[in-house]
Amino acid sequence: QLQASGGGLVQAEDSLRLSCVASGRTFSSYAMGWFRQAPGKERVFVAAISWGGGSTYYADSVKGRFTISRDNAKNTVYLQMNSLKPEDTAVYYCALGVNIVVVRRTPNYWGQGTQVTVSS
Repeated sequence: QLQASGGGLVQAEDSLRLSCVASGRTFSSYAMGWFRQAPGKERVFVAAISWGGGSTYYADSVKGRFTISRDNAKNTVYLQMNSLKPEDTAVYYCALGVNIVVVRRTPNYWGQGTQVTVSS
């Protein structure tokens, strides 16, 4: 099970940190990722991190503003979001995959979403 939290309503240029806690699995063995789905749009990839944290990938739209990290001792993956823009408004989902390629494209498991709303 993946439990995401940390969403909310913020203003443009504010920051938020999302968290996703995993249970029931050997968390440190899996790559993790974040996706988002804006109203009326498809769910899209945001960021991913390898099982050990040594490799990360980002969508071009968030590079330089978002940072993905993980704490395997806490079974938690984070998404630090800085300089938020109204176009970042979406439901954010965490996901798990057997490796970083899989989690970026076709995750093996999805968590529930957390709403992020950025006002201008």
